[in-house]
Amino acid sequence: MTRARVLEIVGSYRKQRLSGRNLVKSAVLVPLLCKDGEIHVLLTERTQDVRSHKGQVCFPGGTPQPEDSSLLDTALREAWEETGIDPEDVEVIGEIDDNVVASTGYVISPFVGFVPYPYGFRANEAETKDIFFVPLSVLMDPLEFREQERVIGEHFYHGPVCDYNGHVIWGATGRILQHLVGLLGSGASPSAG
Repeated sequence: MTRARVLEIVGSYRKQRLSGRNLVKSAVLVPLLCKDGEIHVLLTERTQDVRSHKGQVCFPGGTPQPEDSSLLDTALREAWEETGIDPEDVEVIGEIDDNVVASTGYVISPFVGFVPYPYGFRANEAETKDIFFVPLSVLMDPLEFREQERVIGEHFYHGPVCDYNGHVIWGATGRILQHLVGLLGSGASPSAG
């Protein structure tokens, strides 16, 4: 998968928005980068000190603050706070479908963007235990990233899972990635969505 093809597919996609009066809006950045001649996805592992989803793999993101003028601003601000990615260094290429976390009532708006690499990433010690990169080719491999039914920590889970270098990618992060790789694998057309 080339950078140009990712730009074309994600940039032309029309996302499906979800809303409801009991859903809490939130946003994440899905950072892509070119490393070792291949596109990777940047992910983080949360610390045990955060309020929810302790120790889970996720994208940088959170809920809007008064200074945010849009959900994109929220995603970029959170990426800056959690990973040290300067908003001006993100080339936002598009949005993909909203995703609901049933257990918390959050509706997540994912924004996809390319970030430079190498880069001076820095983990916010209070929120981010680790920053790591997963090759897009691993996520697009159905033997590596597939629907599973298993116990993860204290949760019984059925959905997309990928085990990568000691990290378990699942839940909303897994569903967002499943949607992204599905789009990329299908070569979605501008009228998709």
